[in-house]
Amino acid sequence: MRAIQITTWHEEATLVERDEPTPGPGEVVIKIGGAGACHSDLHMMHGPPSAAPFPLPFVLGHENAGWVHALGDGVASLELGQPVAVYGAWGCGSCARCVEGRENYCEGQAGLGVGPGLGLDGGMAEYMLVPSARHLVPLPDGLSPAEAAPLTDAALTPYHAIDRSLAKLGPTATAVVIGVGGLGHMAVQILKAITAAQVIVVDTRPEALALGLSLGADLALPAGERAGAEVRAASGGLGADVVLDFVGTDDTLAMAARCVRALGDLTLVGVAGGSLDFAFLSMPYEVSVQSVYWGTRSELSAVLALAARGLIRPEMTIYSLEDAPKAYRDLDAGAVSGRAVIVPDRD
Repeated sequence: MRAIQITTWHEEATLVERDEPTPGPGEVVIKIGGAGACHSDLHMMHGPPSAAPFPLPFVLGHENAGWVHALGDGVASLELGQPVAVYGAWGCGSCARCVEGRENYCEGQAGLGVGPGLGLDGGMAEYMLVPSARHLVPLPDGLSPAEAAPLTDAALTPYHAIDRSLAKLGPTATAVVIGVGGLGHMAVQILKAITAAQVIVVDTRPEALALGLSLGADLALPAGERAGAEVRAASGGLGADVVLDFVGTDDTLAMAARCVRALGDLTLVGVAGGSLDFAFLSMPYEVSVQSVYWGTRSELSAVLALAARGLIRPEMTIYSLEDAPKAYRDLDAGAVSGRAVIVPDRD
């Protein structure tokens, strides 16, 4: 089968031929209908090996959906041909967090590898081996695998970030989305679908600000020194109750700190490697600062339901498997609107 594989650090992933996987007991092989390309893939390709100490080679693709192609012995919960999304946070299945359904925070993950496309073979291929049927979520009617694939991270991660701050997002609240890219454009839609908060988007790119407004944002602001003051002006002088940074540079984190309100949440989602200075008077009192990683299986089901009802939709740029290296070049150049999705079989 054809697959997009990282073979050498600091080089582009390449199209290779691999053996089609065969499922063992409890495992499932899916035929891929869509695989999302993410900025974190670029960090692995171009960053130092120490930033992603995975054994090489492995197939990229941690946002995946398709159809059940082959079932291993003992799998009775799925049917051949059934459309499914892949829950990408593969935990041990037995620690306290996994038992709660929070495999994204598995306490035994250090000995497992991170997940598909992140050290283990992912779905940027014609077929993908999934090690347990519990990692597959059936797609609701009306949602294709190509549409569902980017939702498994680009929507699931912002949904998780928003859901943990839901109590702070009432009708008088303000939420700020920094970076209207693959995840940020989904965050805007999720905020409008499940909260009553005013939504402000901040980005350096005029086209990203226009996208945010088209998806329901109430206000779009260019990034820079004035963004914090403009957020405060738009929120009655108070600042934002929740700030979601989908970039994660020193500059965006500093801007987030200027935007946030006392008792607010500042949530880092982007993995650009920035840091935030913290001291007693560096931010308003009782601001909570946290990072998040993916979401839970139940949250993925909620995300898929929102999409099936038409309340959220991924903005997608479709590429063939052969054009996946170009997709990453376009992503690196900021030339992708929404999410780049690799579709192995256009038919």
